Amino acid sequence: MRMPARQRCHAALAGLVTLATAAVLSVATGAPATAADTWNEVGSDRADPLTESQGLTSVEVPAGSANRYTGIGTIPADVSSRGWNHVGDPDASYNGYYIEPYQSDSGGSKMFRVQAPGGGWSEYVHTLSAGEALNNSFVTVSPSGSWMVSGEYGTMSRLLVFPTPGVNPSTSPSANLPQASTINLDHAVRDVQGCDFVTATQLLCSSDDPAGTLFGITKPLLQIDLSGEPGSSDVSGHVTALRQLPLRSSCSGTFEAEGIDYDRRTGTLRVIVVSPGFCVLTDSKTYRFTRS
Repeated sequence: MRMPARQRCHAALAGLVTLATAAVLSVATGAPATAADTWNEVGSDRADPLTESQGLTSVEVPAGSANRYTGIGTIPADVSSRGWNHVGDPDASYNGYYIEPYQSDSGGSKMFRVQAPGGGWSEYVHTLSAGEALNNSFVTVSPSGSWMVSGEYGTMSRLLVFPTPGVNPSTSPSANLPQASTINLDHAVRDVQGCDFVTATQLLCSSDDPAGTLFGITKPLLQIDLSGEPGSSDVSGHVTALRQLPLRSSCSGTFEAEGIDYDRRTGTLRVIVVSPGFCVLTDSKTYRFTRS
């Protein structure tokens, strides 16, 4: 969610906006054109506003694990009491490390809370680099497991790459978690709430962009194709807007796009969209998509 508050105020916005294809967007807005998949909505589930309103991830290890979610109600009291009062979109490595991104309302650091496959928790703190935004919207772990991508809220032309805490042997809870490199984007993005790896060089991201000036639509689903696998050296990212996320509710007003998850086992993409006003309690949804 948007800094500095843990919860966004919902402003007026008329309900449904017509979906646009990536090709139309490229012509209309000058967005980079590329071949892209089509993601079709196939269903939805209610998203609980306290425990399922920030992010989600599928977990492969141990086998049969339930999907995991984050929200204001999932932050442990001892974590919140130390100032880490906002949790973003989490991810899990293929070998069973689960990671949650945390931020505070002030200060010069971010925190990544890691649960090892054995169940134990540890915390890794990152001291902000020069010019780095305080907010910590999401994490996604590369298929190799060694590198983790994170994002800043606002209008950005980059994503940040870190060694994956708990997985990369260079990391330690007792040492600063350093930024390793940058993904330099060829098109600005706004208010990215979550990304997830589809392949080693492709990300899908949910954007809470309320203006629609970057791609011609608000709340877009984005595809980022990388020039190489993230690691200790910078890579570039080619951005394409695929479609607008569903904006349906019994209430009118401003929706909020939240976390995203791609489950490689089923090929299912899931994205949380929080409803406006009172309907945040009744019809916020986790939407499911499949590729065609």
